[in-house]
Amino acid sequence: MARAQESGLTRGKASRISGRVAPELIERAKARTGLHSDTALIEFALANIAIEDGFADVFRTLRASVDPELDLNF
Repeated sequence: MARAQESGLTRGKASRISGRVAPELIERAKARTGLHSDTALIEFALANIAIEDGFADVFRTLRASVDPELDLNF
């Protein structure tokens, strides 16, 4: 959320969003994140999507690119 705030993504809260979601999904997401309000949970989820760092794509791109002779101290 800090990155979302630094990027200005949480300013000017004027939009409203609604939808039907399974209660169990909401409760599990709240339990996992420690958030208590639906608004905070939705904001957190949207921020995570908006600020996606592309780690998985970069990780896949680099697959098998480490020199096999590199000593990793295993």
